Amino acid sequence: MSLVLNEDTGKFGNDYEKFSICMNNTQQTNKLKGVLKHREPMSEHTSWRTGGPADEYFEPVDLQDICDYLAGLPKDREILWVGLGSNLLVRDGGFNGSVIAYNKALNNIEERSDRYFYIEAGVPCAKVARVTAKAGYTGAEFLSGIPGTMGGALAMNAGAFGNETWNIVNTVKTVNRSGELRERSRDEFQISYRSVTGPDEEWFVSAEIKLIIDKERKAEKLIKEFLEKRSNTQPMGLPSCGSVFRNPPNDFAARLIELCGLKGKSIGNASISEKHANFIINTGAATSEDIEKLILYVQEKIYEVHGVKLETEVKMIGEK
Repeated sequence: MSLVLNEDTGKFGNDYEKFSICMNNTQQTNKLKGVLKHREPMSEHTSWRTGGPADEYFEPVDLQDICDYLAGLPKDREILWVGLGSNLLVRDGGFNGSVIAYNKALNNIEERSDRYFYIEAGVPCAKVARVTAKAGYTGAEFLSGIPGTMGGALAMNAGAFGNETWNIVNTVKTVNRSGELRERSRDEFQISYRSVTGPDEEWFVSAEIKLIIDKERKAEKLIKEFLEKRSNTQPMGLPSCGSVFRNPPNDFAARLIELCGLKGKSIGNASISEKHANFIINTGAATSEDIEKLILYVQEKIYEVHGVKLETEVKMIGEK
């Protein structure tokens, strides 16, 4: 490396600046306790089993590790938070940014007081339903039908069986790009169907939820019924992301898709489920391109036949 002194400014040139950045990054990496991977294939971390590589893929060990990692990132670096990899399509060209795989680091759930539970973002929604029901509370049973983590459910106001995540949220804790934590109330967010808007560049790390005492001890029975219904109506055991499209007002995406005769429609190795028309499954060797083309085809067909613009629930990111 050459250190070139600029006589006009009295400062070293670009080589020195690059060296300083490199040293800062190295010092930051040495501070981390988790595993930092480069060019990590996202096909190994999404429920669709597709997706190109992420530039950086960080598996933190705890919340402090996440804060340290965020504090060391360039301010213009794109960040993607991944829990169980559901509701996510990473394109085949990969993700030019940093992935934070938080599900193992933020996996604590505990009863804080009467009716209140503390849930970290990496806890699977199904586990929240089971634990709270077993503890004698009702209100979170619907989470058994959501194939993701609490963090993802908070971010999109996920719902199932007629209920939604933010109906039971009391407060949340967030972290920003600088690694600073903040507790926020429900009132600080704009919440609607499958949509949550709040402060820019803050991500959920935990929530406090408020439930109802299950006097009739019906919660565990309801969960069993929900899971049986899910098994009977959804393509369980096959790579999918869950529901692909949001339901339009006063209707169901699956109904519109089925009316168009699209069950079983395939592009490449991506296929609309014969069991539930709002599910796209990877039949074995699908690419993200196959899936995205099928999504666009469905949207065009539904608009052509029904005049309805279907919006996606699934988040699509990365380079084609």
